[in-house]
Parts: sequence; structure tokens; C-alpha cells
Amino acid sequence: MTDVPTDPKPEGARRAALGFIFVTVLLDMLALGIIIPVMPKLVENFVGGDTATAAWVFGLFGMSWALMQFICSPLIGSLSDRFGRRPVILFSNLGTGLDYIVMALAPNLALLFIGRVISGITTANVPTAFAYIADITKPEERAKAFGLMGAAFGAGFVLGPAVGGLLADFGPRTPFWVAAAFSLANAAYGAFVLPESLKKENRSPFDWRKANWIGSVQLLRTNSALLGLSVALFLGHLAHNVLTTVFVLYGGYRYGWDEKTVGLTLAGVGICFALTQAVVTARVVEWIGERNTMIVGLVFGAIGFAAYGLAPTAIWFWIVIPVMSLWGLAGPTEQGIMSKLVSPSEQGQLQGANNSVMGFANLIGPGIFAAVFAWSIGGGLQWHVPGLAFLLGGLMIAISAVVAWRATRGL
Repeated sequence: MTDVPTDPKPEGARRAALGFIFVTVLLDMLALGIIIPVMPKLVENFVGGDTATAAWVFGLFGMSWALMQFICSPLIGSLSDRFGRRPVILFSNLGTGLDYIVMALAPNLALLFIGRVISGITTANVPTAFAYIADITKPEERAKAFGLMGAAFGAGFVLGPAVGGLLADFGPRTPFWVAAAFSLANAAYGAFVLPESLKKENRSPFDWRKANWIGSVQLLRTNSALLGLSVALFLGHLAHNVLTTVFVLYGGYRYGWDEKTVGLTLAGVGICFALTQAVVTARVVEWIGERNTMIVGLVFGAIGFAAYGLAPTAIWFWIVIPVMSLWGLAGPTEQGIMSKLVSPSEQGQLQGANNSVMGFANLIGPGIFAAVFAWSIGGGLQWHVPGLAFLLGGLMIAISAVVAWRATRGL
């Protein structure tokens, strides 16, 4: 089913709204990134400086955050289909800001944990932001708009940790206060400038049967192309966990990288991905179309992961980064194609379902890749394949490409 933009406002108003959503996502990711350098240390302080215990506790924090994203994304997406995008986005920004204040003031580990759980709930507003984009853009322009959102993700995660590291010099709680300020300022600004994007006649009744991950999957099953693309999306995000799980350990083990080198390399990866999604995606879509762009992006992702796993030296690894960054072509085009397969009243539910799919991948991915990496440098050391986790990720993306190609043959 092909839908049309529901926003009747002129092009300038739509661009302004899109700009606000870009800033919303950027500040959300910036706020999340700001606390990355200080959260583990704060946890370590609460457990008496025991690094091993802190690692386990921090892992629990991460799993709990991902679990809340998995559970709450369909709920928030369905709420936005019922009440509109604007109130959901604004209340989420407000809740996120207040939650960072709670964590900044947390006197013990229990309250810090509660704050992290609440953060997983309030930051599940990203699907609503994507649904907003689907509301205000023409179907053929969505891949470009989703690419801009991907660039916001990348820029936030590149800048956030750097800013957080600098702020940590003023105390471990300072980054939380700054993150809170960003989120609250975002809510206040949006209250004055953000228009509603979803017409009342395009809203759907709230249904608890759809406002959970089981119900949301039913939407993905209504269309074979939608189901196939959701499988491809899952495999891609599952593979992405190799970067967040073993990248740092792999760089240190194989190439002898220190913290500074790892940080600069991650920044380079983030910058290349952001440029791909903000600049390259739209041009490639105009040249070869959304479907072909998606497949090309997935193929480059598979090649890039395999090259990461086989790179014999750090120089070769760095050379591969621009190639690997072309994987960024896949995400916006997948989202763009999927958004065309549902009605205007189902955009929030779709984005919530997609976020649950990604959340489930983020729940199981770290365990899979940590185990594979540990085996490759331990029990499987005689095979001399320390990059096995990256090779597995490349295989997952290759399968994702095949699934996506088959699912979209008739589109």
C-alpha cells in the first residue's frame, strides 16, 4: 500500500519540521553519547572500585536498557498513531531530560539503575521521529530523509563521547547535567516550533494487542516484502553488534591499539557513516533507485566486515573504513521501502516494530559475538582467525542481502 504525505503545510514548513526532527535525534544521540565515558566509572565507584564486578553490573545496565527499548518501542509507536507524533516526541524529550537529572543526583547504584531503565523507555521515541518523517515526506524522498536521520545518529555518537570525556574533567556527574540540559532544551524548543504531522483522520484507535512486540510483529507479517525486509533488518543489526561488542578488544589484541587510537578509529568510522547517509545515499538513490541502493549497501557491508576480520595490519583496517561505510546506504533505503508498504495510520506501529526487531538483535548480539571472539583467541587459537567475529558478521549481512533481494523482487 502506497501512502502520501499527510502534512498540508508548504514545503518550507516541512523542511523546518524535518530540521527539528534531525536536531531531536542528534541531541538524543548526543545525550546518550555524553554519558558513555563516565557511566562505567560511576558504576565502578558504587561497587567500591571492583572493576570485574563493575563490568558485570554495567552489562546488566546495558541489557536492561535494550530490554526496555524492545518492550516499549511498539507501545510508543502505537501511542503516536493514536494521539499524534508531537505529544509523544515532546513528552519523551521531557522525560529523558528529567531522567538524566535523576541519574545525576543518584546517591546509590539502585537509583542509577532505575534511571537507566527509565532512559530505555523515554529514548524509545526514535521510531516516532521516523514515523514523523514518513508523515511529512513524499514516498520517493524518504530514503534521503532517513539518511539524514542516520547521519544524526552517527554525528551524535561521534561527538557525544568526546564531549562527555571533556566534561568529565569537571566531575563524573557533569555529563549527566549537560545531557539533561540538551533534552530539556529540545523539549522546550519543540513545544513552540514543532507542528503535528499526523492528521486526525489518519489516526488509528489504540489497541493493546498491537502495542507490544508480539502484536507489532503481526504488522510485519501482513506483507511478504515487509516480513522479508524485517528479517534483513534483524540480521543487519545483529551483525552491527560485533562493532559495539568486540571492536575495542579486537583492535587491542590484533593491532596493539591504545585507547586514543581506538577512539580516533571509531570517530573515523562514525564520520564516514554520517557522510554516506547524509550525502551519498540520496545521490545513489537518484542514480540506481532505492532497491538497488539497498542491495549495494548490504554487499559493501558484507565485504567490509570480511575485510575487517582479515586485515593483517592496522593500515589495512583503516583503508577498509570508507568501503565499510557504504553499508550506510542500506539502512535508509530499507526504512524508505518499508514505509511505503503500510498506511499513514500504521507508520508509528511500523517504526515501533522495527525498533523492537533491532532491540531483540541488540539483546542477543553481544553474547554471540563476545563468545565467538573469546573462542577465536582462546580455544580456537590454533585456527589463527582472531577476526572470526567480523567474518560471522559479514556472513550475516550477506544473508541479509539475499533475503532483501528476494523479498523486494516484485516491488
